[in-house]
Amino acid sequence: MTNDILAALILTTLAGLATGLVSLISYFMPKQNLRYLSVSLGFAAGVMIFVAFVDLFYGSREVMD
Repeated sequence: MTNDILAALILTTLAGLATGLVSLISYFMPKQNLRYLSVSLGFAAGVMIFVAFVDLFYGSREVMD
């Protein structure tokens, strides 16, 4: 395996484990808290927007070089 494939595999595994961990935390919370839900959804949306912009930025730098 090349380093690129290994890095992608490790990052994908970490993302899957993080998703599973947070879903377990949410599942075992004693009572439903809408404030916790809204904060976690806002954080998840912010992370996804950040990842999209970083990917676009990286792609534009490759085109410029």
